[in-house]
Amino acid sequence: MLSEKEIKEIEEHFAHYPRKQAAVIEALKVVQFHRGYVSDENVEDIARLLEMTPDEVDSVATFYNLIFRKPVGEHVILMCDSVSCWIMGYENLKDHLSQKLGIDIGQTTKDNRFTLLTIPCLGACDRAPAMMVDNELYGNLTPEKIDEILEKYK
Repeated sequence: MLSEKEIKEIEEHFAHYPRKQAAVIEALKVVQFHRGYVSDENVEDIARLLEMTPDEVDSVATFYNLIFRKPVGEHVILMCDSVSCWIMGYENLKDHLSQKLGIDIGQTTKDNRFTLLTIPCLGACDRAPAMMVDNELYGNLTPEKIDEILEKYK
């Protein structure tokens, strides 16, 4: 069940769109902000509020790779796997990060501190290889720089 606060925040977005269904991405972002991810129950609640089917809401939620459909850690690490990042050493850095955290891509650390995901592009080709932790972009990565970055989030 969506909270009154979530419903109010979602409804505030209605004024910015010609139809309330067009606020579906904003609704998903509101729920994710409050809950960390969007559950199947949340999809159904959003669908009712926006007068859509759950399948319509889910198709939007699963299309956007920054809408999380299952629980994630306190900090989400997005490793860019674009061509530029691959050329500049993505594979070695991904392996280093996986080893350092003890998880593979798509997994969350046992302490729920970090979730490691890939993303097709962070728009930082000039600073490749790059990753984002929560909303902070980091570029020109090396294994040592990754270790320093992780220390900020412990």
